[in-house]
Amino acid sequence: MVPPGRALSILVSLLICTGAAPVAKAGEAMLVALQCRLGEGPWQDCQMRVEELGAHWFLLIGERRIEFRHDGRGAVTMQEQGRSREVTSRWREDHSLCWDGTCARGEIPLD
Repeated sequence: MVPPGRALSILVSLLICTGAAPVAKAGEAMLVALQCRLGEGPWQDCQMRVEELGAHWFLLIGERRIEFRHDGRGAVTMQEQGRSREVTSRWREDHSLCWDGTCARGEIPLD
């Protein structure tokens, strides 16, 4: 069995090699169209803006901008409207990736 973090890395590599995932040039942000869900609300179109692959990204959901940072050791911090807190990342059965109550699904380029 492949560890979840490694599986995501393999998937993203395959998507990039086949041209199915967007690739940013060095120093450029990458925008990825996804679907997001806040709490138990409805799924809605959103974008992920990746500043540094696997380390710094934003979810743009309507007028909301939620920032995430990964410290490289497993801790993810989520910041919105000046408030910052550590969140737990987990994959759900519906193939969405959630950080506590904030979820995204689609071709998520995190590793």
